[in-house]
Amino acid sequence: MALESSKYLQMNHQVKDTKYLTFFLNGTGFGVHILKVREIIGMMPITQLPQTPEYVRGVVNLRGRVIPVIDLRLRFGIEDAETGDRTCIIVMEIEAPDTRLQIGGIVDAVSDVISLKDEDIEKKASMGVELKSDVIQGIAKLKDGIKILLNVDRILTTEESCLLNQAA
Repeated sequence: MALESSKYLQMNHQVKDTKYLTFFLNGTGFGVHILKVREIIGMMPITQLPQTPEYVRGVVNLRGRVIPVIDLRLRFGIEDAETGDRTCIIVMEIEAPDTRLQIGGIVDAVSDVISLKDEDIEKKASMGVELKSDVIQGIAKLKDGIKILLNVDRILTTEESCLLNQAA
């Protein structure tokens, strides 16, 4: 009986899909776990903060909440580009030391929500290449290409999280 229920649990675990919001930066597809996404908003005026890294664009007032906004292109070392019609801000909740922090990430365009099974994701450790970036969670293998899955809790360092938490 225990063996029987163990097989049932394994089958159910394998069937379970995980959803990711996908978006583009300079034509490259990325994804973030859907549970980390709070909302998607259009571009709006961003108030710059003095003495912050170049990729920290500033803060926005979102219905009375001050949200720090980072440019994901610049954060990942991708060439900067002009804001287009589909450019938007993904508001995400990240785990920072001793707190949860909502940040906005500027992206070129949101694509869609995809469902992935564990076998659809190539884990960082099994890629055969040493990736030094903790922000990459894995690579999603799709019929039409790949998407880089991000660990949004690692987008900012501890110091950067503290700095932006104070600014917000």
